[in-house]
Amino acid sequence: MPSVMWFRRDLRLADNPALLDAAEAKEVLPLFVLDPTLWDPAGPSRRAYLGASLRSLDASLRQRQAGLSVVRGDPVRRVLLAAKAVGASRVHVAADYGPYGRERDARVEEALAEAGIELVRTGSPYAVAPARVTNGSGEPYKVFTPFSRAWAEHGWRDPVDAPTGVSWLALDQDTTDIPDPALPSGLTLPEAGEAAARRAWSDFLDGPVETYAEDRDRPGVEGTSRMSHHLKYGEIHPRTILKDLAGLRSRGAQVYRSEIAWREFYADVLFRRPDSARVYYKPEFARMTYDEPADQLVDWQEGRTGFPIVDAGMRQLRETGWMHNRLRMIVASFLVKDLHVEWQHGARHFLHWLVDGDLASNNHGWQWTAGSGTDASPFFRVFNPTSQGRKFDPDGAYVRRFVPELADVADPHDPSADDRDRVGYPHPIVDHGDERKEALERWERIR
Repeated sequence: MPSVMWFRRDLRLADNPALLDAAEAKEVLPLFVLDPTLWDPAGPSRRAYLGASLRSLDASLRQRQAGLSVVRGDPVRRVLLAAKAVGASRVHVAADYGPYGRERDARVEEALAEAGIELVRTGSPYAVAPARVTNGSGEPYKVFTPFSRAWAEHGWRDPVDAPTGVSWLALDQDTTDIPDPALPSGLTLPEAGEAAARRAWSDFLDGPVETYAEDRDRPGVEGTSRMSHHLKYGEIHPRTILKDLAGLRSRGAQVYRSEIAWREFYADVLFRRPDSARVYYKPEFARMTYDEPADQLVDWQEGRTGFPIVDAGMRQLRETGWMHNRLRMIVASFLVKDLHVEWQHGARHFLHWLVDGDLASNNHGWQWTAGSGTDASPFFRVFNPTSQGRKFDPDGAYVRRFVPELADVADPHDPSADDRDRVGYPHPIVDHGDERKEALERWERIR
């Protein structure tokens, strides 16, 4: 009997274990459901990128026989109708470990079972699925370093090839109306799709990986892989990346592998503590006094704080749908500890604009900066935005690119009052020294 391959965060044909299982039926309906619960709150970056990635997958399938069937609505109803339409006995998916995904899949599984159809979970978006890595007592790790060691010892399977000899099916009605929303003026996104992911990864392996350990904190150089959005949508699987890294002995390759481990650690933390996507992982931080968001939050969002490195990061986000990881920490520290705004406001803004917006990595990254997350992240570590800019962008290339009004000033990291007035760049909206002291006093009150 035919099967259904329900694509979600695995928009690729190669190294897709769920697709390989589905292909054993020889006849497969490739299906994607535009779920309003996920689509409606998504920002312009994720909507546009998802559409582009779906078109790429559709093109790959059309080269083989039939395109991707895309339907809109409640997955419980749409998946069941699709399976019945092609007479499928099984619906294949990669397991979803996110809070909403688990609940959604349980509802879909129940509806399918009532119709005599099985939901089959194979693989996941991770090299090691959440809940697999535990300590000697069978308990989850709460700190990254021991998790990463156990994760590496657990290991992962080798990548698998794309299926062959498959007869691809399509639903009778026109179901290839893949969304193509217009982007806001000034926003440009990277190329989407499995082939683009492979090219980007190959380019990184051809050179930047060797110096990744040194260059990854320098936003003014092309020292990172820019693979986060490809991983977010499953255009490449992390075990494909890990297989290639295994043959390298450079320090850069080792550090890059640890970044994959961080992604999987945060997925594990969220799986075990789904509430931590919204509330404090360390509940005592909920007692801290925060300010109500006001005009200063808008200044931060739009890159007008008067702190050049902060403004460069926020403008990069709006222009590219991405932000360098070092800048994510700097701008988060500024919002929470200089403006005294709760981390959830920043996390929501990031998820709205980031093309790689991933709930686990994004929100737990914010919690770490706010001092309320996993690992040693003392609240008293308050980034000085000016010194951070000078340290990680020493020649000012990054600031000059994204804050072009500062391109010709003598010191782009701390322009003089005259230079600010001359080029129309704002004066600092706060005094960092005063706000650092205020943040530490508030922290002392909850200790």
